[in-house]
Amino acid sequence: MQHPRPLIALLDGRDCSVEMPILKDVATVAFCDAQSTQEIHEKVLNEAYGAMLYHHISLSREDLKKFKALRVIVRLGTGIDNVDVKAAGELGIAVCNVPGYGVEEVADSTFCLILNLYRRTYWLANMVREGKKIAGPEALREAATGSARIRGDTLGLVGLGKVGTAVALRAKVFGFNVIFYDPYIPDGNEKSLGITRVYTLQDLLFQSDCVSLHCNLNEHNHNLINDYTMKQMRPGAFLVNTARGRLVDEQALAVALKDGRIRAAALDVHDVEPFNLATSPLKDCPNVICTPHSAFFSDQSITELREMAAGEVRRAVVGRIPDGLRNCVNKEYLAGDSYVLRGSQS
Repeated sequence: MQHPRPLIALLDGRDCSVEMPILKDVATVAFCDAQSTQEIHEKVLNEAYGAMLYHHISLSREDLKKFKALRVIVRLGTGIDNVDVKAAGELGIAVCNVPGYGVEEVADSTFCLILNLYRRTYWLANMVREGKKIAGPEALREAATGSARIRGDTLGLVGLGKVGTAVALRAKVFGFNVIFYDPYIPDGNEKSLGITRVYTLQDLLFQSDCVSLHCNLNEHNHNLINDYTMKQMRPGAFLVNTARGRLVDEQALAVALKDGRIRAAALDVHDVEPFNLATSPLKDCPNVICTPHSAFFSDQSITELREMAAGEVRRAVVGRIPDGLRNCVNKEYLAGDSYVLRGSQS
């Protein structure tokens, strides 16, 4: 039986130039450029079989119920905290992510931030830009105070997935002692990398001169780094977050930065995005670097991301849920043969 061409909608963007060549022979592709489901056209809500989205729109259970024909969602990225994956599964909608893209970019960006914290490059460059004359050893000492040697310090990684592993490999080259905490990784991975495992977050925080976050956000770790856990960190340690903004309590971080318990921090992700420093608790903290959730970005990584996402949508259209999908994250909420996808043979 010939099935009609399914409608695939890019919910929070307008450029489908990469996705279109991959999908045009099996689906109709449209874009919504929406920030919420209230902005999505009724035709998409009624007919969309698949949806792609970045992190600019969220889909709660109530949002998902508005879609009448939706069977697959592909998140253009690794994090899935802007989609209620359990509700989606219970509604018969498979949710997929793209975990294989941008690993190098996020790892490189993480290490760039770590180097800026240790060598104070960001602050020194701003002094030059602002016209400050730094001449002579005393002026240089004053300007560069806090610059530190990396070799021999301990870098603590919270999470040893693909990005955490890539950061560990880079850190070893610079002379860091690398430790990690990740209860989801089986014993033995550390041996292949030549790093050290610790079994509690408290131990990692206590031992680390710099803490870098590389875990997904879930119901158990919201505000993982809060006033209590920051007090467990080594006095004067650095904090880096290129994972998810809500892992860090920014109000508590601001207090810790101002009283010197944390020497400096670098954040690419934030509790509220798009990030506005002027309205953030961090606005009066001179010892923080904030970037706009850009660690994953390069021309190559974005093309890779979009091609991988479109490929997953294509597998959904011509295959089955969840067997035909490579990166379905809510299989446990989907039930067998009732989720044969449009275009498959029944």
